[in-house]
Amino acid sequence: MFRNREIRIYIFSLLLVILVGAIACFMIKPAAGTIFLSASLLIAVISIVFTRWRYIQIEKLSNYLNRIADGDYSIDLRDNREGELSILKNEIYKVTVTLREQAALLKQDKIFLANAISDISHQLKTPITSMVVMTDLISDENLPEEKRREFVRNIQSQLERLQWLVSSLLKLSKIDAGTIEFKKDPVKVRKLIDKSLEHLLIPMELKEQSLEINGDENVEFIGDFNWSCEAVSNIIKNCIEHTPQGGRIGIEYCETSLYTIIRIYDNGEGIHRDDLPYIFNRFYKGKNSSKESIGIGLAMSKSIIESQGGTIEAESHKGKGTQFILKFHKGVV
Repeated sequence: MFRNREIRIYIFSLLLVILVGAIACFMIKPAAGTIFLSASLLIAVISIVFTRWRYIQIEKLSNYLNRIADGDYSIDLRDNREGELSILKNEIYKVTVTLREQAALLKQDKIFLANAISDISHQLKTPITSMVVMTDLISDENLPEEKRREFVRNIQSQLERLQWLVSSLLKLSKIDAGTIEFKKDPVKVRKLIDKSLEHLLIPMELKEQSLEINGDENVEFIGDFNWSCEAVSNIIKNCIEHTPQGGRIGIEYCETSLYTIIRIYDNGEGIHRDDLPYIFNRFYKGKNSSKESIGIGLAMSKSIIESQGGTIEAESHKGKGTQFILKFHKGVV
């Protein structure tokens, strides 16, 4: 404490005042001088002891801060007493709690990134390995022409799958990074559905699936038309893939005072009860997933909808179909 220049100046000034006062009192009356000197020295000692105590507390806080800087967030500094030091301790504790939460989130992000990279590597490895093998086979001069065409078609299919995967991952990463600014325009739900179905009508026709659309033509919500098309299209595509030949797919939409609802349903095989809580997780493949499934379409739909202030949930019963319920809240985008 005495190494601090401020403390030395304070003690010197205090003693100087006591000395001058004592001399003045002794000149007036010796008894008064003795009383003043004794009282002043007692006050000086109390002041120095109290200052010393505060410096000890500040030194403790400094040590706590060093421990926190080293990543030790287990320190509990809460102090319910009155006073500036107690307030400072509580403020440091609040900062410690915030840092601990941020460290936990950062750790989760690192784990998620590591898992995502692992999943992406796996998803890329399979088609690339397949294409390498087929390329080697195509180079065989004795390979029949029909087989060669088949391999070329397979390579083309795998390239399209890779292109879709990379494109989807780029979109997801942009959404996660917050670099996409979603528009806030009036979106007619019927127009949104028609646009989402444009490239899906042929697969439905090939599987002889029927389509029912019901809702008021004037129903709308505030959002981004193109990104919402991406989300709805992925959901309908999922229904098509899990609905058998000759199955039925339905879309209903309506509007309430609180939100706009879009319900997309099918009468397909349904989702297993154990898989239902995880179907919106990235790269998750349920028990009924096809070999070609990547497990990213529904995750993208969820990210797009929630980024616009909406919600999505799924209900399903094994063998009775699945329905997805989208809600776009009014006034929240």
